[in-house]
Amino acid sequence: MKIYVAGHRGLVGSATVREIEKGSKHVFVGQTRAELDLLDRAAVFAYLAKEKPDAVIIAAAKVGGIQANNTYPVEFLSQNLQIETNLLDGAHASGIERVLFLGSSCVYPKFAQQPIREEYLLTGELEKTNEAYALAKISGLKLVQAYRNQYGHRWISAMPTNMYGPGDNFDLENSHVLPALIRKFDDAKASGASSVTLWGSGSPRREFLHADDLGSACIFLLENYDNDIAINVGVGEDVSIKELAETIKRIIGFEGSIEWDSSKPDGTPRKLLDVSRLTDLGWKAKISLEDGISSTYQWYKANKKG
Repeated sequence: MKIYVAGHRGLVGSATVREIEKGSKHVFVGQTRAELDLLDRAAVFAYLAKEKPDAVIIAAAKVGGIQANNTYPVEFLSQNLQIETNLLDGAHASGIERVLFLGSSCVYPKFAQQPIREEYLLTGELEKTNEAYALAKISGLKLVQAYRNQYGHRWISAMPTNMYGPGDNFDLENSHVLPALIRKFDDAKASGASSVTLWGSGSPRREFLHADDLGSACIFLLENYDNDIAINVGVGEDVSIKELAETIKRIIGFEGSIEWDSSKPDGTPRKLLDVSRLTDLGWKAKISLEDGISSTYQWYKANKKG
């Protein structure tokens, strides 16, 4: 297959490209943001009509952590809706046979039963701090289902858990929790700080999937999955934010203390995906959290500025 990866320079997109380029079965095509603005509907339609890929992986999205989602709900809802509808409608117009839309585990209800099964979607209220992003992702996977039902397209959706890895966003204003912790502990170690203050209580539990594992899962699903159920992608294990912080602190070698600011929001109490549907197909994550954090930290040290 000739596979167009939308967002190929991002965390997930770049990992997917690495997976494609590891083998000889498929060919990657892509455009940078400067070459193709995914918010420009006419340009997206024209590119897909000209390139005619066999498959599209939609890894492009406006993303961020709790603070960014809370501050810019308009951008998170509007821009993500535009990106996904432009790509899906454009793929339909160009007759593209296979599409993989990447959603997010935040689409599930805040108080969903754990571990979270695919059928729990839309069975309860969302977490308010990222509701706009979640609603955009729900709309995308529902549009994929609508295209399947109305036109018979072999399009699929996947819901990855929390992602991390080389090329992540380490900006403290809008990054997710794992890269933010790497940045905070590395800064604290460099400055000789006696402590690091972190948001919340440290009690929420999260599941973390290395981007390279998701890249592997994306190609596996394109080759092996054809169902209107948006399938979970994760590792099937979680850790508390406190445990995560202690692990990152140890890997980085920060010797100070950790203080918790309980006046800041925790977000969803727990978010662990049931990945049995995917493992039954024959795919399982390979990168341990310890190894993944270590390699991500090495990448960060090699690429940080200043």
